[in-house]
Formats: sequence, C-alpha cells, structure tokens
Amino acid sequence: MTEPICSSGPEERDIKLPASQAAEPALVEPSSMLGRRAEAEFAEGFRVLDRIGLPTVAVFGSARTAPGTDEYELGVGIGAALAAAGFAVITGGGPGAMEAANKGAFQNGGVSIGVGIELPHEQHLNPYLTVGIECRYFFTRKVKFVKYSDAIVVLPGGNGSLDELFEALTLVQTKKIPPRPIVLVGEKYWGGLDAWIRGTMLPSGKISPGDPDLYTIVDTVDEVMALMPGHTVS
Repeated sequence: MTEPICSSGPEERDIKLPASQAAEPALVEPSSMLGRRAEAEFAEGFRVLDRIGLPTVAVFGSARTAPGTDEYELGVGIGAALAAAGFAVITGGGPGAMEAANKGAFQNGGVSIGVGIELPHEQHLNPYLTVGIECRYFFTRKVKFVKYSDAIVVLPGGNGSLDELFEALTLVQTKKIPPRPIVLVGEKYWGGLDAWIRGTMLPSGKISPGDPDLYTIVDTVDEVMALMPGHTVS
C-alpha cells in the first residue's frame, strides 16, 4: 500500500466548520483577506502536488453516489485501472464518486490524491487518500485540478461536476491549457447533455464545429483506459 505523502490527521477527516464560518460566503470576505488566503492555498497546494512526479488523471463525480451501486463500483474500477497503468488519481477528495475513484487507486497501491473543499454539509475527506489537501475556495481547487491533470474523467455528477467539466472544456477551447482527454462516463447519463450541445448550442452558433469533439462519452473502464495518454493496445 502506498504510504501517505501528505494528509490530514484522523481528527481532521470529518470537517465540522463553526456555524459562523460555515454560513459566511467566502467571496464576501474583505478583499485583502481573500487575497492572502487564496495565495496561501495556492502555495501549499503547489508545494505538495509538485512532488507527485507521476502522470495524473482527475476524476470528477457526484458526492451523492452511494457505495455499493453500479455507478460507485465503476468509479472504483476506473481508479484501480488508472493506478495499475501508473497514473496518480486526483479527485475532490470527498465521498461518493470521488471516494470510489480514490478507493480503487488506493487499494491498488497507487497515489490517491484528494483536494477537498470546506462546505457546511455533504463534504469531508474520504479515507482512501495518500495525499489530502483542503481548500476554502472552489477557484483555487479547480486550478489544482487542471494544473496537475493529464486527462479528466467525469462520472455522473451534479452542479459541481458540471462546473469542473465546463471549466476544463473552456480552458482547452481557449487554449489556456494544453489539450487533454476529457472523458464522460455514462452514455445514459450524459447523452442528453451531448444532444443539447450538438443540437442546440452548435446550430445556434454559440460554439464552434470542433468543440463537441473536445470530450468523449464512454461506458466502460476499458473504454476510459483506451483514451488515456500514452495508452497502447496490447
């Protein structure tokens, strides 16, 4: 089993914010405080993640995905396959689909990274991490995802997963980051979104003809792995 590189202690695994802090909207705080806190989050995150030294795949997905479901087990399988292929796995560090991918990587002896977010509910660092980092701000967290990922895999998810997905698509589209595989897992889940992008956004001229090709929809672990950087068919 891979030893932790940097992680929260047991007493920090389940984050309980004080009521006043949990209720405080992060971007309403004074600008000087926001700047100092964001700078500190970037500095600490970069210090830790610069040490990973492995190709890394970001896996996004819902915190509400229940353990034991087919969706959860698919995430475990993806995390395990990525670790077996020599990739580190980086997720939002929380429960659900994030935990599933971390669990697969961790139990298969891989580097399993979680970049958590302080929220008043639903979010805590899962126990399957070799590297654990906490963020106050979504924007500092997303920078870490895109800076350190060589590919992105998106399991079924909600607003947060859509935010992370479209952040990555926008950055690739505008050439702010190098192109990378962006893989959506679950034709049944993502098919409606894909149909709307191709059938409404594209014909109305809101995106360019090549933009829907920035992502690929698949259903299986093998299909995910076939799209990963450096993959060779045996």
